[in-house]
Amino acid sequence: MNGARDHGPLPVLLVLLTVMTGLVDSFSYLELGNVFVANMTGNVIFFGFEVGGGGETRHTILLSAISTVFFCVGAAFGGRLGSDRFNHRGLLLSAGAAAQACVLGVAVLIVTGFGHTGTVERKVLIALLATSMGWQFAIVRRIDVPDFRTVVITTTLTSLVADRAQSAERLVRKAASIGALLLGAAAGPMLIRGFGESAPLWGSAALLAVVAVAGLVTARRPGAESWG
Repeated sequence: MNGARDHGPLPVLLVLLTVMTGLVDSFSYLELGNVFVANMTGNVIFFGFEVGGGGETRHTILLSAISTVFFCVGAAFGGRLGSDRFNHRGLLLSAGAAAQACVLGVAVLIVTGFGHTGTVERKVLIALLATSMGWQFAIVRRIDVPDFRTVVITTTLTSLVADRAQSAERLVRKAASIGALLLGAAAGPMLIRGFGESAPLWGSAALLAVVAVAGLVTARRPGAESWG
């Protein structure tokens, strides 16, 4: 059973990734035109609004479409990241977070150098961020730590209140996953107000760097094979 498997430091690292998800989605929704780059459920709902004449603009629908397509592109690449090269889950997470941090760094440079309100810049940023989040989700699914999916919490929230006879450990993990996303989403607008529009992206890149380094270091420690 996955729930009984040793996961070492992975739950803590995945909590950090979940906080990062809230930061990135807060930036995309607040600064790029009411579009999500991690929460694909929200984008599908926007499509439904357009089909049903619910008042969403075609501009919003186009941005949601870009986000959804590039999320799938990122997930496709993340799902194909070489398992033979990264035969330990810590190394896989480290490599994935390092690559994602580079993408976030590019996004920061775009916002700093060119802004994020122009049509082209906005679309490029959405494509980059959505690709990185699809990449993240595919890798997190392969790492397979129960209750931590980093970009979606619907199942976690439901099981938290619906499942009976849960262990205290599972309850804590589910609550931590939900709380981490909430924390990231709340921190995003505060960072924007206090430090500027790119602040959530800086924070996200920093969290990814921490995850990348921690995953690499812990995976190389003696005894790491127990959770690999």
